Amino acid sequence: MVSRAMRISSWVGLLALCGKAPHRSSPKGSRKVKVISRTTLIGVTDQTYQPTLSQLRAFVAIAEYRHFGTAAARLNVSQPTLSQALAALENGLGLQLIERSTRRVLVTAAGKRLLPQAMATLEAADRFVATATGDGLSGALRMGIIPTVAPYVLPTLLPELRAKVPALVPQVIEDQTARLLDGLRTGVLDVALLALPTETPGIVEIPLYTEEFVLVTPRGHELAGRTDLVPGVLDAQPLLLLDEGHCLRDQTLDLCRSADAHPAAVGDTRAASLATVVQCVAGGLGVTLIPEMAVAAETARGTLDTAHFAGPAPGRTLGLAFRASTARKEDYQKLAEIIRDQRSAGPA
Repeated sequence: MVSRAMRISSWVGLLALCGKAPHRSSPKGSRKVKVISRTTLIGVTDQTYQPTLSQLRAFVAIAEYRHFGTAAARLNVSQPTLSQALAALENGLGLQLIERSTRRVLVTAAGKRLLPQAMATLEAADRFVATATGDGLSGALRMGIIPTVAPYVLPTLLPELRAKVPALVPQVIEDQTARLLDGLRTGVLDVALLALPTETPGIVEIPLYTEEFVLVTPRGHELAGRTDLVPGVLDAQPLLLLDEGHCLRDQTLDLCRSADAHPAAVGDTRAASLATVVQCVAGGLGVTLIPEMAVAAETARGTLDTAHFAGPAPGRTLGLAFRASTARKEDYQKLAEIIRDQRSAGPA
């Protein structure tokens, strides 16, 4: 049973939250003492509260960067201003969204639940402004891109975007497919350029183009220069692969399985980039498959030869992915057209 003292304490706190305070009776002739209690009630939501866009941007930035200083710098505000915006949002909602300590910043369960909606709200607001100004593709665009695409597409894609949509400010995030998809789901990313299909619920995929895989060999290799390869030739070859997590590794292994090919293991050799894999080939450690867009850049760095598969050659389809719930579908479809046209105009 709740004691009378606890009931009075709770009553005093609630009255103080509403801007009121009770008076305690004093002996006749003495002064009345006003009791003021300042209380923050987590779990009690002000039903009239409406968060501001600045507060939502503060929350999203902190959740994205997990660092108050970095988030403040990205929003071009001071760290105290950022902290005040988050505190106002949490107090208004009656929820703790961010857990902070001296060592780390974590998003709470409530924060994870509300983050996608906060992102959608900011996205809709940006879309509203873009529609009013007549330019849908404008402002910041957080674009994820896989490592086996980024070095070969960005040198021509970024200038093309500057020329066709000068109001757009791309922010490029290079990462593996799984983390890019997670970034899309949580609202950390707007779009991602990656290999399809991903078959991810809630994600829209727009195919852009397909490219062939090319076999890279050391100079003078028995397969060098051939144009009639079949996947079965990979059987027993010392095949070098990217590290786990890279989709190109999975695609290469799928190709081998489909042809019942069993490449020879190359010890513990692992690489995080195509450049490293290709240089291992140049050093005579084995052969590898790389996407067509990477051939010119990577084979120019060493004494290498290439070989091509007979048609239909194995390859991969690249596409643009974004959330199905986004309010900017038309903008991202336009972006996909720009990327596709840029690819068609010349080699990446």
